[in-house]
Amino acid sequence: MKITKFGHACLELEENGQLLILDPGVYTEAIDNRREVQAVVITHIHDDHCYEEQLDRIIGLNPGLPIFGTDEVRARLAKSRPGFKTVAVHHGDFYTLGNFTLEFFGDMHAEIHRSIPLVQNCGVMVNGKLYYPGDSFTQPDREVEILACPSSAPWLKISEVMDFIAAVKPKRSFPTHNIHLSEQGHQMNNGRIQAVTEQNGGQYEWLQIGESTTV
Repeated sequence: MKITKFGHACLELEENGQLLILDPGVYTEAIDNRREVQAVVITHIHDDHCYEEQLDRIIGLNPGLPIFGTDEVRARLAKSRPGFKTVAVHHGDFYTLGNFTLEFFGDMHAEIHRSIPLVQNCGVMVNGKLYYPGDSFTQPDREVEILACPSSAPWLKISEVMDFIAAVKPKRSFPTHNIHLSEQGHQMNNGRIQAVTEQNGGQYEWLQIGESTTV
């Protein structure tokens, strides 16, 4: 499976010519010319993960594809794009679409501040290999081949990221959710992600926008 890092929190996965897109948000470059997309997964309702203009581009070339997201995502799109095919997902749900399997974990977004209401969030495991938690520290109940690890956000501290990686113990990791960081910020936070991953015997990678790895 080929994994390509797009801007901020968006990933494209390719398996035998078929595509799956995760969290195409407002901070991600325009996603054009993508065919053979089997589904889109949206972990939660925030604009940096769920953005209608991105979905318009994707679905324009892949009409009728399913969009998997929380109840809140489904309700948002039912108002803004009632013609879209949406599927609400919850902890423990499992789906097979073409060359992909999707398993969902967790229920809620990490707390930003006690004054800000929590929203729903579901992390996703793809093909039993890649795990992406969305905006949460939800741990899957199995070994993780490769972890897409949030590295910067209003809702996280780097100590929490380090504890999350130490608990998951992925064989490989790479940082994502990182538009908020300067070059120096990348170096600092990525260094912590790398250190904890390697302390537990894993391998760290830093994918720039447009770069890919395989698993």
